[in-house]
Amino acid sequence: MKKNKKECDLKGCSFCTLCLREWLPAIAAHRQTFQVRKGEMLFKEGEKVTGIFFVYKGAVKVHKKWGEKELIIRLAGKGEIVGHRGLGNELDYPVSATAISTSLVCFVGIEFFFSSLKMNQDYFLQLMMFFAEELKVSERKMRNLAHMPVKGRVAQALLTIAEKFGVREGIIDLPLSRQDLASYTGATYETVFRVLNELAEENLIKLSGKNIEILNSEKLKLITNLPD
Repeated sequence: MKKNKKECDLKGCSFCTLCLREWLPAIAAHRQTFQVRKGEMLFKEGEKVTGIFFVYKGAVKVHKKWGEKELIIRLAGKGEIVGHRGLGNELDYPVSATAISTSLVCFVGIEFFFSSLKMNQDYFLQLMMFFAEELKVSERKMRNLAHMPVKGRVAQALLTIAEKFGVREGIIDLPLSRQDLASYTGATYETVFRVLNELAEENLIKLSGKNIEILNSEKLKLITNLPD
């Protein structure tokens, strides 16, 4: 990662917006801003936790080894926290984080982050709510991996990514490689490639390189229904 001269505006994430205004000068003094190239790691699974990251611009995938494969746990966009999964009694990152587009991230050291939690109750409460919601999402994703056919998982992934990152002229505003989409859905590259072509033949999506345009979101939602 390369340190960037451009600092965040202290308005782009919940850490800055929910902390006390009087605490913002402390954040400004302790934060560091880094530019991360596409494919560059913020941290690696098993490393000691040094601090917490917040995405200021771009997108980051949070992923974990799953046997010999990679499973993408979460996609983080503008304003979102990354690295919090390493909090606990043992400060080790249980996951890795890698930029999937050229990104700007803010970093605060772990000691300062802990001090911020003690001093800012509103942010502490919001973070606890985020943990609870993320646990629900993780449990739902594990259920889907066990019970939902791959076609349903791919349809669900496309809808989720479109909702999270938005669309531009109908195209999902996050070009994902087929391999990343496979890792996100817990499927093989070959299977995802086949399913995407099926969805395109059914006129539910349109493919153009890495770009995916959703043509019929309602029918995609029907595909995500779990079998009885």
